[in-house]
Amino acid sequence: MAVPTTRPKLRTAFKNARKISPLYTSGPVAVTPDGQKIVTCVGEEILLTDVNSGTEICRFLGDTQAVSSLCITPSSTHLLVFTSSLSLRIFELPKSPVPSHNAISPIRVIARAHDAPIHVCESDPTSTYLASGSADGVVKVWDILRGFVTHVFKGHGGVVSALKFNYPQDSSSLGQQDSMQLITASVDTRIRIFELSQNKSGGLKPVAIMEGHASVPRGLDVSSDGRWLVSGGRDSVVLIWDLSPLFNTKTIERSKKGKSKAVAPKLVKTLPILERVEALGLLRFDEESTSSATGVNNLKFFTGGESGLIKIWEAKEGTTLFSLGNEQTRISDDSEEQRQIVHGIYLPQSSTVVSVHADQNILFHSLSTRHLSRQLIGFNDEIVDITFLSPALSSSPQGPRDTHLALATNSSLIRVYSSKNLDARLLEGHTDIVLALDQGLDGRVLASGSKDRSARIWAPNHAESDWGYHCVAICEGHSESVGAVAMSRKAPEDGNGLPSPAFMFTGSQDRTIKMWDLSEVEFFSKAHDSDPSRCKGLMTLKAHDKDINSLDVAPNDRLLVSGSQDRTAKIWSITYNSSQKSRSGSITLLGVCKGHKRGVWTVRFGKEERVLATGSGDKTVKLWNIDDFSCVKTFEGHTNSVLRVDFLNAGMQMVSSASDGLVKLWNVREEECVATLDNHEDKVWALAISADEKTIISGAADSVVTFWEDCTEEQEQEKETLREEMVLKEQDYHNYLSLNDYRKAIQLALAMQQPGRLLSLFRDVGSRELSSLSLSGDAAVDEVLRTLSGSDLTRLLRYARDWNANARTSEVAQRVLFAIFKLRTAENVTECFTDEAAELALVGGKVNDPSANLRGGNALKELIDSLVPYTERHLARMDKLLQESYTVDYILGEMDDGLLDEDGDLDMN
Repeated sequence: MAVPTTRPKLRTAFKNARKISPLYTSGPVAVTPDGQKIVTCVGEEILLTDVNSGTEICRFLGDTQAVSSLCITPSSTHLLVFTSSLSLRIFELPKSPVPSHNAISPIRVIARAHDAPIHVCESDPTSTYLASGSADGVVKVWDILRGFVTHVFKGHGGVVSALKFNYPQDSSSLGQQDSMQLITASVDTRIRIFELSQNKSGGLKPVAIMEGHASVPRGLDVSSDGRWLVSGGRDSVVLIWDLSPLFNTKTIERSKKGKSKAVAPKLVKTLPILERVEALGLLRFDEESTSSATGVNNLKFFTGGESGLIKIWEAKEGTTLFSLGNEQTRISDDSEEQRQIVHGIYLPQSSTVVSVHADQNILFHSLSTRHLSRQLIGFNDEIVDITFLSPALSSSPQGPRDTHLALATNSSLIRVYSSKNLDARLLEGHTDIVLALDQGLDGRVLASGSKDRSARIWAPNHAESDWGYHCVAICEGHSESVGAVAMSRKAPEDGNGLPSPAFMFTGSQDRTIKMWDLSEVEFFSKAHDSDPSRCKGLMTLKAHDKDINSLDVAPNDRLLVSGSQDRTAKIWSITYNSSQKSRSGSITLLGVCKGHKRGVWTVRFGKEERVLATGSGDKTVKLWNIDDFSCVKTFEGHTNSVLRVDFLNAGMQMVSSASDGLVKLWNVREEECVATLDNHEDKVWALAISADEKTIISGAADSVVTFWEDCTEEQEQEKETLREEMVLKEQDYHNYLSLNDYRKAIQLALAMQQPGRLLSLFRDVGSRELSSLSLSGDAAVDEVLRTLSGSDLTRLLRYARDWNANARTSEVAQRVLFAIFKLRTAENVTECFTDEAAELALVGGKVNDPSANLRGGNALKELIDSLVPYTERHLARMDKLLQESYTVDYILGEMDDGLLDEDGDLDMN
């Protein structure tokens, strides 16, 4: 007895669940003191992002100019932004982490804060004042809440390069009381200290000028007790200054004229850093590390510069305690990937140092674990390929799948994202742009092909604290770019009992396919820092007449398909022999799939059936029979080249992406598109489907990765719920009619948006004998028309407008219009349209919209303009009918010749 099999249910709807979009392109960066939120710039826009989840919380309304400087107050209440238009914009940071689609407007805008571009700004520890330094050497101090300037300091010899407030938390040992200073640095290499307290003398001149740097100081920081100042610059040194002479009353000297003169700060130590310092900050591991009692020897600080590393220093010996980050192994002169640090932020609450790199990446380094805790990739450029990864399967066969995502972008670095929180890592190894990705062992390992004419194989790191991937094997031998890679789908166990793919194929612009032996590669036992293996090529075959764009291996590892720019897809038989002494492999051509009019961009075997799908530059997707290599079906619908295609739902459906920016879901049997997914503005080069087929991921040249989640069941449930509600409402409607409750019946029909039921109701009421007191046919209906609310009345008038356009229903429309305009004043009807516009504005988030009156008046005018022509036409038709009736009466009167009396009866006399 045959066992009945159930076919899987077709998927008909996918929703845009989330996306990976550009986070940071250039400009300043700010992080809240708790490390939970980060403010970045994408072009001229300002974004607030949740660090833990990677989701965008909101955007701030800019002035269409690039942001030159910004900072967040230590209280995390305000965001202060300077733009290239020289304006200062003050925003309130939202307290709720719930994402908002509306841009946040500034609470205060100062149109011209400076006379030159503002490069640095800093808020004081009390979140009361803001200091800003401009390119003309002017520093201004602002009252944040009141928006006015409290101090103006001039005299800097050029661009102000760094600012720091000195507000000691515990200054009893220095004799300071309520003292606040502003420390500045500029391109003249000097550091100045200005007094801000009201009870101090000195005016707008600096109380001290310190010279010691030979180049621009880029970093300043002060200890919590206000005694020690640390400065670092592009002269590759860090200077430690003792500020206590400024505040010790016993060190005041008398000049010849009898005026008091404070002793200048002392330069205590000069520490060589051996790289240009772009970021610097004192670390506060505990209370004793920066106290005046312990002295300068216990100071610890971090630096960041051109090496791309965060280095932790101790001041006693001037040595490096440890470094955070990975040093760039190779940087070519023409490489666009520059890892040097341009900005650094220290977060004492979470013991984290945040480094901002020139390659638009933001790294969070944990000082407690001394590892990278999180990495945010600011900009991905064009996304060329994408694939799911499951590194947890390497340690547990029952581990979660599709937990990570690998991206090949217009870069030599491979991006690997965590699917949960968008934490990312960069894989270094290739020396040119990576063009293709593939995964093996159900996502345990990753393969990549690059323009550097090589392919690499990557395996996950063993350490959980430092997750990522490392290169375990290199395949070199092609003479041109490697544009396609395909790993074997089966995974026999190696000598240690671990799964290991047997072979891999690569396709290149040199028109050849190479087969590589992977049996000797140690995927999971090789150490993280060991050198990768060199794979042996089993065969090389010239397969096509033009570039090879795509490769795929069948699920049983017996077939290989290749797609090329020569408009063909070729199917090959795979032969692989393995023994203890030697291994051999080859491919044999079985057939050629011809029919595309342009180059073949993508090829994919069916997971369940013996079919092949191809996508081409001729805008079509073709389905091929593997047995006789004939085209079975052709799917048309894309308006540009089809770049990726894959099977879904046991081969019953397909997913395709194209240069038109669309992702389409196809029903294979019916040859129809059942859903179109639109969230991209450029070519969709990358497409991946999760193992459970509930998530589709698309990546495009617009730098956006979209997660599409299956919502077929949700949509069907919503439809069923709406159907049940509609049945109940229809039953209520009939009940109201049977009880002659016309008010509830009309309101319910309007709520259900069913003009047909309203038409029948008014037609039935109008067919009755009209009473002298009724305009519509029933006094109760007249009362309903007289008292309908604003939105209900406007909807009914629009229905009457549509009925008025048809001669069959015009009589009902005219009766309804006549009743409404007789029972209600013109002012009342106008108010109804205004109320409707106000309701729509409120739904859209606009409260007290002043343009509601104008929109309401325009809507009423449009309604009247559409009613008048048809009404005049109906009136003309009635006049003509009346005239023709008189003509008939006259003709009949002339024809009877006295046979009929005045009443129309026969005259028998």
